[in-house]
Formats: sequence, structure tokens, C-alpha cells
Amino acid sequence: MKFEHSKLFKDVQLSGIYTDSKTFADAIPLTSWQAVCDLYDTEQPTNLKAFVQSHFKFRPQPELETLPELHTVPAYIDLLWERLLRAPEAQDASSLLALPERYIVPGGRFNEIYYWDSYFTALGLMDAGRDDLVQSMLANFCFLIEKLGHVPNGNRSYYATRSQPPVTALMVDLLWDVKRADQEWLTKVTKALVQEYEFWMSGCDTHLIKQSTFRRVVKMPCGGVLNRYWDDEAAPRPESYKEDISDANTLSEEQKLRFYRNIRAACESGWDFSSRWLENADDLSSIKTTAIVPVDLNGLMYYLERQLSRCYDALGEISLKDSFQSKATSRACLIEHYMWQPKSNWYYDYDFAQQRQSVAESMAGFTPMFFQLVDNNKAQCMTERLMSKFVKPGGLVTTLSRTAQQWDSPNGWAPLQWFGVKGLLNYGFNAEACEVAKKWINTVEENFTHTGCLLEKYNVVEPSKIAKGGEYIVQQGFGWTNGVVSRFYQLLQRS
Repeated sequence: MKFEHSKLFKDVQLSGIYTDSKTFADAIPLTSWQAVCDLYDTEQPTNLKAFVQSHFKFRPQPELETLPELHTVPAYIDLLWERLLRAPEAQDASSLLALPERYIVPGGRFNEIYYWDSYFTALGLMDAGRDDLVQSMLANFCFLIEKLGHVPNGNRSYYATRSQPPVTALMVDLLWDVKRADQEWLTKVTKALVQEYEFWMSGCDTHLIKQSTFRRVVKMPCGGVLNRYWDDEAAPRPESYKEDISDANTLSEEQKLRFYRNIRAACESGWDFSSRWLENADDLSSIKTTAIVPVDLNGLMYYLERQLSRCYDALGEISLKDSFQSKATSRACLIEHYMWQPKSNWYYDYDFAQQRQSVAESMAGFTPMFFQLVDNNKAQCMTERLMSKFVKPGGLVTTLSRTAQQWDSPNGWAPLQWFGVKGLLNYGFNAEACEVAKKWINTVEENFTHTGCLLEKYNVVEPSKIAKGGEYIVQQGFGWTNGVVSRFYQLLQRS
């Protein structure tokens, strides 16, 4: 039995002992989960908090400990790398999945790797000359793919049923120039990328002949195949157990299962949560993530196909090189056909349940420039729209919809700042890229003077205010903010 299905787990999560449901999901039993659960069932203690304190411990969070007096953001980032670093360790009785190599955690409540976070974190590590650590993190991805068939949301057992935006190919690209001559490395990462590709495309060759959707694949009206987010389980998330039970309280049993699946799929997207996934922007229970074909996910899948083509070319496997190049070309055509909107000069997600483009306008629509999927004329039009609509005083806003969800306006997030700036640089819009980078750095630096740390997200509409929204308070650390800010400092020094 999984620990999250035990009576002890459910009782603790519903009791409100911990304000954050993730706290107990990450607890370390002093013996084993099974032994503690059996003891709980036998004793039926009346003091639940005392029982938990007697039988569990929690991992330290060194990044939250008192820091020496720091006066600049670069000094803070330099110090934080070591505090966010986790060494490999033996598998214990907790939910944490042991990894063979060192890795960086985001910080705060996120005391494990997070898949797509790691790429943005790696940007800063590369700039700091820590290529060795980026190699270790990529080796961990390869280990997880070999063990589970994919990189999970994070290295927790309760995350194993879902992944996150597939960025292993981007990690490979970061190391390409220094590692591609290493045949052992090249063979290993190619094998991992193929396995990850198969995970996302599972069912494509068989089930889709008879049905329009299967897990993470969607057959479009023309017969071509694109991808969506999914989770293999339809149940409350262990790390947000109480919240999910509460949000689904008024739903029928069938609706609850659909809600749980879609809320988990949104977590796989990394955008948890956003109006992108909601039928009604003010109602989380209207979430329909699995009905959406996301433009950014399919951009990442295009990049994965391109990277596999490049890997096979380097290995001398010409037929496989050509096969994956053909797959990438086909996907690019599908993205263009279903997601480009010439009236607004922007890309939109596709709602295949309604057979039309989504109306949600977000920074995901700019990622085709990051993946170099557009021609120069489109890039010019998209840049004009980006600078007029999405650029705010503090950087790039996530969506043009202001809601209570944290992946909407007024918030800005480091990954989308990087996607935006790199997309601009790809097409020679250097002045615009520097303008966005400066706004983001100014926001981070101004906030740093008041908080003494870097945060997970920022209010870019009113940068003097702390970002809100989401199921937990804004977290400090913070891996991907550190990485993107580091890369922006490098960019501005060169400009």
C-alpha cells in the first residue's frame, strides 16, 4: 500500500496540523511507513500531532537558515548555490527518490528536484562555471528515465504518475559543445531522449487509430498527432490532499475523478494554476487541462525531435536522423495550422474538445520564437505585440487575464522571462531583449533590498508588491530565479 492511501496519511492531511499539505507528504518515518501506519491503526492515538512528532522527522532546509549580510543579488546567488545543493544519499523510508548524483533544489517547500526548474537553474550554473553540476543533474534525469520511463514532476514517489515540461533535450543542448565528442555520453543521452519521447508519444501507433486521445497524445482533426498534459492517476494530490478534497467537495463522483485528473495534469504543465486550463477563470473546479493542446509543450516536443535528429546525426545513424527531422517538420506544420492566429499575431493553445483555438492569451504563445518556429515577418509582428501587451514595469506578465491563479496577471515567472528574452535574441531583437531583462533584474533587485532573498515569482504589474496567488505562500530560494537572473546579468554585460 502506498503511504498516501493509508489512514494515517489521510487523517493527518485532513486534520490541518500542517498549514501546507506538502509538509507531511515529505516527512521521514523513523522506522518505515508501513510500521508507523500499522502502529497508528493499532493504537488509534487521540493526540495526532504528538504521534506524528514521535515517529517522523523532516529534512533540513539550509537555504532558509540565517545568511551572512549580503548587499547584492549576485553575492546572494553565489552563496545560495551551495545551500540549494543536495548530495546523493541512500534510499530511506520517505517519499524522496534517491538519486545517484548531486542536484539543486528550488528552495523553500520544494526540497527535491523539480524537472523543468532544473533547466532554468542550469543556466546560472553554466554561467558560474559549474558545468560539472549541470552534468550531474542531467545524469540524474537519465537515471530517472531509465528507472521510471520518464523524469517525474520531482523525485518524490507521489510524483511518479506525471512528468513536467520535457526539458532534458534543452539540458543536453547546454552541454552539447563540451560533451558531444564523448561517444559514451552521446549514446547515453540519446537513449534517454528516445525513452522520454516514447513516454510522451505512448499509444500513438496503436490506440489513436480508433480514438482521438490516449494519455498524452491527441489526434488532430487532420489526422496529425500533437501532445497534451496528463496524469496516470485520478485522485487527490498527496502534496495538496486537503485542498483537493475541499475543492472537489460539491462535485459528483464522476466529476471528482475528472477534476483530480485535470488538476494533476496542470501540475505536469508547471503552470499550476492558470486561466489557460480553466473553463471559468474564477472557478478552479472548471479545470480542463487534458482538453487543451498546449503550444509550449508542443514546442518542447518539436525541440526534442530536433535534438534527437542531431544526436543521431552525431552517431552516424542517418536514417534515424532523417526520421526525427521529418517528425519535427510535421509537428511544426501542425503547430502553425492549429495555433497561429493571424488577426492577433500570436499563438494560442488548441481546445480539441471544442475544436477551436483557446481564447486564453499567454506567454506560452511566444515560445515558438524561442524554438525558432516562425519566419522573420511573424517574429516582427509577435515582438510588437509582446512589447505592447506583455511587457509591464517589472518584466513579462504571464497572461493577459488578471485572476486569483498564480500563473496569471499580475505575476511574472523566471522561465517565461527567459523564453521571452531568448526568443527575442533568436530573431535579432536585441534592444527589446535587453529592455525586458533590465525590467526583470530591476524587479528582483528592488525586492531583494526589502526581503534579502530571491523569490519564486514576482508581481510585474506592481513590482513593489509581493506576488500572491496559488496554494502556498511565495517561496524563497529560488533556483530558477537565480539561474535566469544570472543569465540576464551576463547578457547585459555583453550588450
